[in-house]
Amino acid sequence: MITVAEVIVDVAAYPVDRPFDYLVPAEMTQIIEHGCRVKVPFGPRNVLGFVVAIKNETDVPLEKIKPVSQLLDIEPVLTAEMLDLAKWLKNDTICYEIDALQVMLPSALRAKYEKIVHLQMDVEHLPDSLQKIFGTSQHVSVKVFEKNNLLPELKQALKNKQVSIENIVKQKGKIKEVRKVQINEDVQKLMEIHHNISNRAKKKKQLVEWMQHHSGEIMDPEVIYKETNSSSQVLNAVVELGAASFVQKEVFRDPFAKEVKKTNFLSLTDEQSVALNQIMAAIDEKQPDTFLLHGITGSGKTEVYLQTIAKVLDDGKEAIVLVPEISLTPQMTERFRSRFGELVAVMHSGLSVGEKYDEWRKIHQGKVKVVVGARSAIFAPFENVGIIILDEEHESTYKQEDSPRYHARDVAIWRARYHQCPVILGSATPSLESFARAKKNVYTLLTLQQRALKQSLPKVEIVDMREELKKGNRSMFSQSLVESIQLRLDRKEQIVLFLNRRGYSSFVLCRDCGTVLQCENCDISLTYHRKNEKCRCHYCGYEIHVPKTCPQCQSEHIRFFGTGTQKVEEELAKLFPGARVLRMDVDTTRTKGSHEQLLQAFGEGKADILLGTQMIAKGLDYPNITLVGVLSADTSLHLPDFRAAEKTFQLLTQVSGRAGRHEKPGEVVVQTYTPEHYAIELSQAQDYEPFYEREMHMRHLAGYPPYYYLALVQVSHEDVLMAADYAGKAAEWLSSQLSFKVSIIGPTAAGISRLQNRYRYQCLIKYKVEPDLIPTLLQLIKIYRTDWIKKGINLTIDLDPNMI
Repeated sequence: MITVAEVIVDVAAYPVDRPFDYLVPAEMTQIIEHGCRVKVPFGPRNVLGFVVAIKNETDVPLEKIKPVSQLLDIEPVLTAEMLDLAKWLKNDTICYEIDALQVMLPSALRAKYEKIVHLQMDVEHLPDSLQKIFGTSQHVSVKVFEKNNLLPELKQALKNKQVSIENIVKQKGKIKEVRKVQINEDVQKLMEIHHNISNRAKKKKQLVEWMQHHSGEIMDPEVIYKETNSSSQVLNAVVELGAASFVQKEVFRDPFAKEVKKTNFLSLTDEQSVALNQIMAAIDEKQPDTFLLHGITGSGKTEVYLQTIAKVLDDGKEAIVLVPEISLTPQMTERFRSRFGELVAVMHSGLSVGEKYDEWRKIHQGKVKVVVGARSAIFAPFENVGIIILDEEHESTYKQEDSPRYHARDVAIWRARYHQCPVILGSATPSLESFARAKKNVYTLLTLQQRALKQSLPKVEIVDMREELKKGNRSMFSQSLVESIQLRLDRKEQIVLFLNRRGYSSFVLCRDCGTVLQCENCDISLTYHRKNEKCRCHYCGYEIHVPKTCPQCQSEHIRFFGTGTQKVEEELAKLFPGARVLRMDVDTTRTKGSHEQLLQAFGEGKADILLGTQMIAKGLDYPNITLVGVLSADTSLHLPDFRAAEKTFQLLTQVSGRAGRHEKPGEVVVQTYTPEHYAIELSQAQDYEPFYEREMHMRHLAGYPPYYYLALVQVSHEDVLMAADYAGKAAEWLSSQLSFKVSIIGPTAAGISRLQNRYRYQCLIKYKVEPDLIPTLLQLIKIYRTDWIKKGINLTIDLDPNMI
């Protein structure tokens, strides 16, 4: 009987996006499983592939089937659930299946690596064939077992937990090892060595005598030096005599910068109890319900999460918690670790490759039960999930911008159905789509209308900056904000200043000829960064030194316009010379662990003012913050985006919620040039429902989500005419295939029409119900991949675009 593996190969090309049959060699039949990675011949080369099924028959003539060249994993790296999820992602986000499979693995597993087998017990407990391989060694390469045709025996030893396998990644995430001392377990041998040592070598004699009481133990060299008052020379000499040996022991890297104190459950308010009881009932009944936990800032949503997770862990299940920003992860993980200790793993882009790899392995091996992380943590390889939580569910960072273009919320709901467990979407300002679903009972709405400690919401003052200009105040700080900051400094209270921009100023302009410094690869102005006197493109990374004269007219009247965080920092130093300011933006948080260090310093009172971009708008919870200043509320309001008002309202409400969370009352000062806009007016009361009603009315008039679904088709090429021509062809073809109920807008140039030297044209598909949409888009992709791609065209489809 033959064994055939269905393999998805690592070649992102349209004709290849399907499983291929490969013959499993006899020596692999007992050990190959679906979810393992293999090397297979594909054309003239060997490529990586994922085994997605094993079968005993095939429609392909046997002489045409090539055998699997190499098995890379004896234990599968992907579960059956992940293989199903990849198929769903392929269809739901219109991507290659290989892209969906790759996104589930840490980057360290995509590098070159070697597999090492570690002995987990005494060698004599192993079968004779394996005992010969290990001999006196604790670690042996898998290649040795392959050469001796012992992979089936190795697989059995793995199942019996007699050995474990680790991937030692070359170049990237290596396993971290430390040197330990293994004391000889034969006490008789130790006594002989002791007897043979000269009486003059007192230190050696003393050490071997001590070892007799610790035979067979594995110890840290430092512990031995301390306990026996000996040195490394003495230990080395004793090791040479055979009393002990040096061994390398693996340790997990610790991504947590500091120890946390254990905390207990807090008593819940009536609203929290009602919400918790409904979630608990769904867990007990194994109902995959989606709960929208709509609680005002400071209402204790996190405590509801923590007590829900405690219930899930008691049931022997696991929990996944997603947070939107990397800057929220340190504070969030601290709260979870203080409750659940070593059972918490953390996953986000700020970790090194090695740390990510270790955290993934802890999850894969079942050593942790709770994962806290950013978007990609939704793929944590747990096999018994009991709850999935998305904190700040409205955040756009939950949407992946490149292939596969998934939304973490959709993946969470899919996994919850698979595991028959609930999902909690938490937010003070839910996305309109989620709130509309809750109103229609698609989601279950849970509301927390009071702050957990019964404090009142901060008082919000809206300052019209046009009036400030009339009074002759050309500063970026209104008189009201300056007075409020001074008052807090005098009282030794803390202040958060929020500016939705990074860099020194937004663009550099010549006052004589009007030239604005542009990126040479993109249609966007360069941003001036004071620290290194450079102008940088935030899209492609292109940068130049700031010119002394205008590149067009050679005038020296070249000036910086707009306001960035660096410029605000300078202004603060002039206005409040004694104030200690911490700046938190992408430039100051580039280095590893910098988010944590900055927030910790602020939490410990080492700064009076925290100045930052949107990474400080949510999640911060410090008792001494009594003033929040929003320097320019209009930055996100006037973007060409149908969600601009929603994002502005969310941002203002979130940032306002940082003030007065504990005993001291809070105040918020919002500076704006459009105080009459409903998003700014309604954020003053921090009341979500009136804003929801108003914004839904606007969306209904304009025909945007949640009333309609959107799909964005974008075409790019290095030649602007080619891009426009093929975008037109795409729009025409879609019009001919889709029903008359679907409206196609465009094609038109994208908001940033040139990016990385490619011109971009796009068309927008608006629809309510269109059963033929996915098949039609797949057909369009087929046309593109078989014909247009040869002409240098690039076509992408986003089924739920964040930005248009």
